[in-house]
Amino acid sequence: MTNQDIYILSFETSCDETSVAITKNGLDILSNVVASQVDLHSKFGGVVPEIASRKHLELITPVIEEALNKAGITFQELDGVAATYGPGLVGGLHVGLTAAKTLSLFLDIPLIAVNHIAGHIYANFIANPDLLTPIICLTISGGHTDLLYFEDLKGYDILGRTRDDAAGEAFDKIARFLGLGYPGGPAIEKAAIEGNPEAIDFPRAISDENSFDFSFSGLKTAVMNYVNNSQQRGEELDIPDIAASFQQAVIDSLRAKLLLAVETYRVKSVVLSGGVAANQHLRQELAKELSKKGLKLFFPPMELCTDNAAMIGAVAYYQFLREDFAPLSISAIPSLKL
Repeated sequence: MTNQDIYILSFETSCDETSVAITKNGLDILSNVVASQVDLHSKFGGVVPEIASRKHLELITPVIEEALNKAGITFQELDGVAATYGPGLVGGLHVGLTAAKTLSLFLDIPLIAVNHIAGHIYANFIANPDLLTPIICLTISGGHTDLLYFEDLKGYDILGRTRDDAAGEAFDKIARFLGLGYPGGPAIEKAAIEGNPEAIDFPRAISDENSFDFSFSGLKTAVMNYVNNSQQRGEELDIPDIAASFQQAVIDSLRAKLLLAVETYRVKSVVLSGGVAANQHLRQELAKELSKKGLKLFFPPMELCTDNAAMIGAVAYYQFLREDFAPLSISAIPSLKL
């Protein structure tokens, strides 16, 4: 490991945020600029890939300039450049990856290709650099629900993942179905505040009780069937109750698998990552259960839960130390897995 400070410029353009960050030694954020497109896509009820790609192209240069200015460094001081290369929307991924390739070639510095989901995980290490290993990590986002085991920070084992819809995807689809808007996670959580989580007994998507895998497709279908059947009977829908009951079913399913992993492995830390980790009700319920086992629940601050380039820079630093560099011929992989 080098004793010299390592400065990396990172891109995150996998969905509808155009983000550029400058990090020093991985965990020290000098700047983390995020230009969101949420308002642009909200009227469509979700992200429109073609619109997102065009907006990334429009925003990428000014966001780079702002990140450099906020960090107070120049291109010539950079030691490496990183970008998300998957998973995500192919058009958006290509915008960030192409920008990173251009800088790598022009500045003659290494190119580092980072897995988006790994970024969400390492956001925890930015917020909590003194985390004790071994670690169980529950990663919950729009496209992924993964349960991971870290013996140390050098690598991880995948214990379980979703067999169909991810939890975040289910939140988005149900929010759109109920007319609550986009993004779905915050919309469901807001509506659920006024609802009764025990009003409707939706199925808990536990999957195989002996497996760490998740399944949310059946729950999503159950909510839609409940709404359709109620409407056919002419009954008035209580949207807050539906939202609260659906949210509780998701949380119960996530909690069951997380606690199973904690009981199976002797861990010293439990962390949440991904956009859905911003859900306050989820955090509170998991923290309460883990405290009974003498464990504390760790999660990134709100600004690091959603897509951002600083988390990509954290992963990139450790790849830089391993000289895990990418060739300029690398391409985006929309369906990339951990």
